[in-house]
Amino acid sequence: MPIVFITYSLAYLDRANFSFASAAGITEDLGITKGISSLLGALFFLGYFFFQIPGAIYAERRSVRKLIFICLILWGGCASLTGIVHNIPALAAIRFILGVVEAAVMPAMLIYISNWFTKSERSRANTFLILGNPVTVLWMSVVSGYLIQAFGWREMFIIEGVPAVIWAFCWWVLVKDKPSQVSWLAESEKAALQEQLDREQQGIKAVRNYGEAFRSRNVILLCAQYFAWSIGVYGFVLWLPSIIRSGGENMGMVEVGWLSSVPYLAATIAMIVVSWASDKLQNRKLFVWPLLLIGGLAFIGSGRSAPTTSGSPTPCWW
Repeated sequence: MPIVFITYSLAYLDRANFSFASAAGITEDLGITKGISSLLGALFFLGYFFFQIPGAIYAERRSVRKLIFICLILWGGCASLTGIVHNIPALAAIRFILGVVEAAVMPAMLIYISNWFTKSERSRANTFLILGNPVTVLWMSVVSGYLIQAFGWREMFIIEGVPAVIWAFCWWVLVKDKPSQVSWLAESEKAALQEQLDREQQGIKAVRNYGEAFRSRNVILLCAQYFAWSIGVYGFVLWLPSIIRSGGENMGMVEVGWLSSVPYLAATIAMIVVSWASDKLQNRKLFVWPLLLIGGLAFIGSGRSAPTTSGSPTPCWW
């Protein structure tokens, strides 16, 4: 799981650090308007949207190991290339490609976990994977603030893209797609684990294709919930550093980084507590809709309470 955690963290790092570049002056340096800034954010998710299912198909039918190895090199390269762009079209192309190569990460990781962990273990494994989101933005906020303060936004992109490329080769050496491919498990252990995984699949109704999945009421509800959640989360991730910096004329990027990290520290603690409590009570609904409601009300409250006087930006809480 540490390998999976690090890999997903690097993916989230290279998609989230753009928000710090926006606060640090990339918009002024490249002449990016608010409309173009929104378009750049949309281009990343456009690539992410179209290539997530193809990536999942490749990971399931071919190899998670090969797919993530290639993606690590490509997204690390794209992240570093962002630091040398000098015009908007080049930046737009890089953001789209970054979305394409990162699209396969989450489904590939879920497939990898299902190949290695039994049903009783999978909840904790999934929690550890998704915990990479807040933990990454937590430390990335602080590190990016210091990098920008010391070098600038261009150097931040270049430096933060390098670890993904280096980690690609660590991933290739350390990871195998299935338990049957490793040498550190005895043959009896491999057989016992595979037998249990196969037995768990027998009671699950097979889904023949994606069309059948999309007609499922549960899938539709989950998609709607995740859609609404993503609007708030990514609006928060992409705009928080800029909103914080606009609140103080003399605020440096180091201060912005530390302040931006605070919500993600709270999120990390909450995820651990909620994961434990939901497993203990075996009640997922109890920990979904109340927290979404609290988050939505907090967004509305922050938007209504933020100053809108001259010199202060109108808050974009969505």
